[in-house]
Amino acid sequence: MHRRRLPIGIQTFAKIREDDHYYVDKTGFIRQLVDQGSHYFLSRPRRFGKSLLLDTLGELFAGNEPLFRGLAIHPGWDWSTPCPVIRLSFGGGVLHDAASLTRKIGEQLRINQSALGVTCTEPDVAACFGELIRLAHAATGQRTVILVDEYDKPILDNLTAPAIARELRDGLRNLYSVIKDQDAYVRFVFITGVSKFSKVSIFSGLNNLRDITVSADYSAVCGYTEQDVETVFAAELPGLERDEIRRWYNGYNWTGEAVYNPFDLLLLFQEREFRSFWFETGTPTFLVELLVERGYFTPNLAELHASEALLSTFDVEHLATEALLWQTGYLTFQGVRRLGARQEYRLGYPNLEVESALNDALLKGLLADPMQAERAVSRVYDILVSGDFAALRAHLESLFATIPHQWHDGHPLARYEGFYASVFYSHLAALGLDLTPEDASHRGRIDLTLKFNGQVWLFEFKVVELAPEGRALQQIKDRGYADKYRALGQPIHLIGIEFSRERRTVVGFEVETC
Repeated sequence: MHRRRLPIGIQTFAKIREDDHYYVDKTGFIRQLVDQGSHYFLSRPRRFGKSLLLDTLGELFAGNEPLFRGLAIHPGWDWSTPCPVIRLSFGGGVLHDAASLTRKIGEQLRINQSALGVTCTEPDVAACFGELIRLAHAATGQRTVILVDEYDKPILDNLTAPAIARELRDGLRNLYSVIKDQDAYVRFVFITGVSKFSKVSIFSGLNNLRDITVSADYSAVCGYTEQDVETVFAAELPGLERDEIRRWYNGYNWTGEAVYNPFDLLLLFQEREFRSFWFETGTPTFLVELLVERGYFTPNLAELHASEALLSTFDVEHLATEALLWQTGYLTFQGVRRLGARQEYRLGYPNLEVESALNDALLKGLLADPMQAERAVSRVYDILVSGDFAALRAHLESLFATIPHQWHDGHPLARYEGFYASVFYSHLAALGLDLTPEDASHRGRIDLTLKFNGQVWLFEFKVVELAPEGRALQQIKDRGYADKYRALGQPIHLIGIEFSRERRTVVGFEVETC
């Protein structure tokens, strides 16, 4: 099998095709897009191939036929009538005010004028954009193609400064509204970004824009499918366990076919070891801070439910936690159902990489001491392997002793068992272990189930006043939480843990093994 070059970080279609890189053919989706409509919007997480998709579209409409030989779209495409292409991208640099946004837009408009051989006279950037579309049409006799990459990055870079984010949002809305007014001169529009801002806030004038973010037909328009891995990358697979590749990196889904994150797979094929490649490239600090600040119950991250409306109302004034986690790629669709007129999605972690790395980051935020969090994760693994319950109790006492006092005094979850369960869950989930939070049985839900090392561990948490009350272990026994696991024939540990609201530590720790 011929091994090609890995296109790590390459977003240029021509470079991939001309320099013998691997290429996963997405032109069948492009053919479908062109046949079905003309104005599209797509949201996908960072490093998912959005920029490469836009560059492919640009080369296609520009008529660069040699690049497409052997690809799905080549037969039947009219290569004799290229279209003028206008490209805008906000991926480079960080903008912190309206003036810098105006300069950025002006710079890109000048680059496009030079590429198309036309000159605008309008001084205002929005008016210049409209003039550029008309001039491109007049110069070629063909309607213009408009491609916008990272349309939302100026806003996302300033979410912690809402006033600036609003200012930049308004400037971008003014720019994008031009497209609607120039519709007679436009053949095709494709806009991409990470977030899915509500149309009212940023695309209010573009009512003909089709959002294909949650479309089963286009779930795999970015990313690598199982078939892509087996065929295109067949030469890279020897020496790598296929089930582990799936467990670590597969699972992103937008109601259709599941896909792998391309960046993860390419780095895996290069480094030949399993690591959190995508997560390490830039998890936004504000995301972790927001989850910690809002007192988010971290076990819920494994399975959330959100309506279509909630996921579509992301904006500067309303950062819904579920929408933020989904749009940035830390949660993905795992199911959908219709409740009357309401569409409801079930969200969960896409794969082991995200579950482990996100919980590791959250634990560090919850403990406010990254080194202590690192030591806690390493220590609990060794304790679980040894099965030393006395050591597990001592570990929990040490773990919760590290939590700053201000957490207990002001945190929204601090006086409830959910806070302690969040810390405990996240430091196990950081290991990538087989965890089931809120594990359902016929008589209720146990707080946490762990299957590890040929054993089953059932944890129930309670917050008490001062002294242990024995309610946690008794609840596990009374409700028969262990019954569903007896058929496994493995040791089952029933562990009741009680935290004192006043003493801020573990006061009850009971274990029974059956």
